[in-house]
Amino acid sequence: MTGVYLIQKRNSLLDIVVTAALLLFLGYVAYRVSVGLHYRWDWGVIPNYLLRWDEGKGRWVANILLDGFFTTIRLSIWSLLLATTIGLLMGVVRTRERLFFRLVGRTYVELIRNIPPLVLVFIFYFFVSDQIMPLLGVEEFIRSRTDLGRKWATFLVAPPELFTAFVAGVFTVALFQGAYITEIVRGGIQSIEKEQWEASASLGLTWLQQMRFIILPQAARRVLPPLANEFINTIKYSSIVSIISIQELTFQGLQVITSTQRTIEVWLTISLMYLLLCFSVSLLARRLEVSMAEC
Repeated sequence: MTGVYLIQKRNSLLDIVVTAALLLFLGYVAYRVSVGLHYRWDWGVIPNYLLRWDEGKGRWVANILLDGFFTTIRLSIWSLLLATTIGLLMGVVRTRERLFFRLVGRTYVELIRNIPPLVLVFIFYFFVSDQIMPLLGVEEFIRSRTDLGRKWATFLVAPPELFTAFVAGVFTVALFQGAYITEIVRGGIQSIEKEQWEASASLGLTWLQQMRFIILPQAARRVLPPLANEFINTIKYSSIVSIISIQELTFQGLQVITSTQRTIEVWLTISLMYLLLCFSVSLLARRLEVSMAEC
């Protein structure tokens, strides 16, 4: 008991020292910015760009920073869903015995991982907006909806005038992150012991039943921690689509900086908003991991 107490005391002292050092470092950075760069802090402008009073509605509504934050959430959710679907399918494909399937999966992974995401953004933006969307008539379909339908489309995805760019952004982020999720899923499936495959096959299960009932449930527990990391990366990579004028958090932050010249305050605010979103995903993944471990 004495040894445990000493270890806990030593850890708590270390925590205090590390926290104090971090606070001193942050204080020194703030001092250098204020004195060395002669920067005058003005945090009073930030709340005005988070919320505004709407005279017509008679209540406070989200201003452009919060609008960008909500757009980032929508973009991240759709990208996560699509990236997970792509990663799961390609991860399974990469574990098949047939050469054709493995070539398809490997080609996708190597192609996407070796092309910069910035290039992918422009490729998919111009391809989707110039070829796919007009062919499918998506924009005309969205604009022809009733007011209620357009409101739901705006709430779930994006306004009609930004729909094409939003879809291109979702595809770009999803395809980029899907390549990394593919490798995580492949590694999880291949980590399952050979005896599990043999035992399930001896029970007369088909390959699909083996994957559904035996292999994937076990692999899910093993790949959840790295998957959570990729989910967080997906949220962070969503900021790159600001270059095609998707009005997510980074894009709106740049607009505020242009209007106010409050560069550091805006970037710190955006960083805290991203931290809030990513940390929430991290906590959710940790709780899910604990729940799966208890099952």
